[in-house]
Amino acid sequence: MQQTDTRLEWRKSEFCGSSACVEVAQHADSLLVRDSKNPSGPVLTFDHAEWDAFVAGVRAGNFDFR
Repeated sequence: MQQTDTRLEWRKSEFCGSSACVEVAQHADSLLVRDSKNPSGPVLTFDHAEWDAFVAGVRAGNFDFR
């Protein structure tokens, strides 16, 4: 899979008010994350267990640094 695969449906949060956001796509059994400012740049890949743990942490406030 290439990072610029146009078949992927990249999404970003409706709360993103600038170009400084991340985008997420699903590919096979993985979730992909990229920088919206650099769509042809590197992509992080997570399996569903890793993604679920991250989302649970966000919902629990584990990443609220302010």
